[in-house]
Amino acid sequence: MARLVMKFGGSSVADIDRIRNVARHVKREVDAGHEVAVVVSAMAGATNKLVELCRAASVLHDQREYDAVVASGEQVTSGLLAITLQAMGIAARSWQGWQIPVTTSDQHGSARILGIEGGPLLDGFEAGQVAVVAGFQGIHAESGRIATLGRGGSDTSAVALAAAIKADRCDIYTDVDGVYTTDPRLVPKARRLDKIAFEEMLEMASLGAKVMQVRSIELGMIHNVRIFVRSSFDKPEDIDPHRPPPGTLICDETEIMEHEVVTGIAFSRDEAQISIRSVEDKPGVAAAIFGPLSDANINVDMIVQNVSADGKTTDLTFTVTAADFERAKDTIEKARSAIGFARLDTAAEVSKISVIGVGMRSHAGVAASAFRALADRGVNIRAITTSEIKFSLLIDAAFTELAVRTLHTLYGLDKA
Repeated sequence: MARLVMKFGGSSVADIDRIRNVARHVKREVDAGHEVAVVVSAMAGATNKLVELCRAASVLHDQREYDAVVASGEQVTSGLLAITLQAMGIAARSWQGWQIPVTTSDQHGSARILGIEGGPLLDGFEAGQVAVVAGFQGIHAESGRIATLGRGGSDTSAVALAAAIKADRCDIYTDVDGVYTTDPRLVPKARRLDKIAFEEMLEMASLGAKVMQVRSIELGMIHNVRIFVRSSFDKPEDIDPHRPPPGTLICDETEIMEHEVVTGIAFSRDEAQISIRSVEDKPGVAAAIFGPLSDANINVDMIVQNVSADGKTTDLTFTVTAADFERAKDTIEKARSAIGFARLDTAAEVSKISVIGVGMRSHAGVAASAFRALADRGVNIRAITTSEIKFSLLIDAAFTELAVRTLHTLYGLDKA
């Protein structure tokens, strides 16, 4: 017998038929003798509608009331799934974040989980009850107000809950059947990975892969929660609950016997480049540039500074998301007198390609082979950043597909 947390996203609970399908997945695990807690998202599209209602009521709305509204989507889903399970003869009850409670910080709309009291759920397990938990939400202990965790917060809820109740694993059910070497829509030869280390998955998620939310992977790594990414659209009756689940296991790298040099390739088209030319090369210039951007809540990603040839001026290039591009340009222009630059060059049609793998720690020349392969295909690299287990390249957006496919083949990821 195992203790499981099963999480189902919005597409998996989009309507009553899909909620019944989810209930059959839960029943399979219950019938196998497992203790089960289920974390659910709002039905597909429900959160967007609730957000639109808040904006229609007032563009400048109270974020605490916004949380009270948008958290109701998960409340509906948890109640519907509990009703469906009860109709199948399974003891089940719904739990809202504040009932457990899941305590959070007071950053409404993007709160962080501070603690989870798992006792009430464990008492339910003793009575043979399935806990159906509304994801994405908790309660700020001091104010007693509902707080939501931000987009993708149900993944975070599930992994945090798994850590709190010491679950044997956390199954993240989604509309794909696992984590792939890259996006199979772009590269048909992309392969599903059997296992991937937390660090690699964290890099892939932060660099463009949409399978899981970054904070949930961080929690899994900190608390060593084994996470399976699997499909909710597999037929429940075709799965043997006594065997390892189909999908991808996200785990500590010690569980992976042999590491490939490169595990996967992530990409993001949501990038823009800003180059500040002929900046005076002196202490404090970087602070003059990035301080105002930070004050404007603009996240900066890749940063490349050229070596100063004359010791007087240098060029500095960085990237921001496409959504922040215009604000970033305006912020830098307003700080022109403090920074002291000659010219601002920008490019909006760029993509970031990232090559990820813990095997890079023990292999030399991994990045150099990529530079050669892309040069042979006529792909110009605008900027490069590296870390211990990944390197990222900034290229023109028009070459995204060509670059990803070239690198996917180069590192042997096409092979079955």
